[in-house]
Amino acid sequence: MTELDNFLNAQTPLTTSDAAAALLVLEDERYLLQLRDDLPRIWYPGHWGLFGGSVDPGEDAVEALRRELREELGLEISQAQLFVQFEFDLTPIGLKRYFRAYYEVPVALATFERLVLGEGADMKALPGEEALALPRLSPYDAFALFLHHHRLRLSGSVYAPPRIFSGLPV
Repeated sequence: MTELDNFLNAQTPLTTSDAAAALLVLEDERYLLQLRDDLPRIWYPGHWGLFGGSVDPGEDAVEALRRELREELGLEISQAQLFVQFEFDLTPIGLKRYFRAYYEVPVALATFERLVLGEGADMKALPGEEALALPRLSPYDAFALFLHHHRLRLSGSVYAPPRIFSGLPV
């Protein structure tokens, strides 16, 4: 079995569901990433990604995020700010619509030092450039991470600096 066998060749059915994930941003601006278990029943096994998971029935996205971070890291969060939400429309292939919501969650370095990995094969705290350069990064998490890391470049966004034209803000 090769390193990517479960990703490339698994025949186990995959299910879709709404999900919440955390952009865990340390005080030194590194991002905390999880190496996903190499299991055939999960999306992107053996890939790096953000911590989080499915929204269970009766939960909202923030409740799911709190539960997942508690299960995966033993992390209790006090703040979670919605950063971006992706909508996936799989109705043309006979499935439903679902979302993946990404929340910015600040993490103190002292808190980071106490985290215990409860799910996944590994975790790393990396600067944005290094995280985005990982060879196997879940594509939807990569896009959210790219947007967050380059948020000041998103022209017209709430993060972009005001544009100046002829000395006046545009």
